[in-house]
Amino acid sequence: MPRVVHFEIHADDPERAVSFYKNVFDWEVEKWEGPMDYWLLSTGKDEPGIDGAIMRREQPLTGNDGFVAYICTIGVDSLDEFTEKVTSNGGQIITPRSPIPGVGWFAECKDTEGNVFGIMQNDPNAK
Repeated sequence: MPRVVHFEIHADDPERAVSFYKNVFDWEVEKWEGPMDYWLLSTGKDEPGIDGAIMRREQPLTGNDGFVAYICTIGVDSLDEFTEKVTSNGGQIITPRSPIPGVGWFAECKDTEGNVFGIMQNDPNAK
């Protein structure tokens, strides 16, 4: 069955986005030595998941222009802790903490580059 194997975060200011994701999620970042601005992200080694990258947005977001991608959701141990990390590092909470009954707690956020992503805390007792 096909599954997501990589993600890319497009950014007007990749260095600022690297700082945001390192500070919020403690991801490892390595600048790629290839011909374009591309930072490889390692999201962890002890749990299932995928790795990705941050790249310079080819066309700035203006109106309907610029690259818009789909939302990836990041699993966290504490939704409250990570919503605080998001806002204290320049991001925004756009959909506040809400339950997914029987699954967990979810919030949608915006990073420093205007990209939307989700964070979710597993909790089978969420109602």
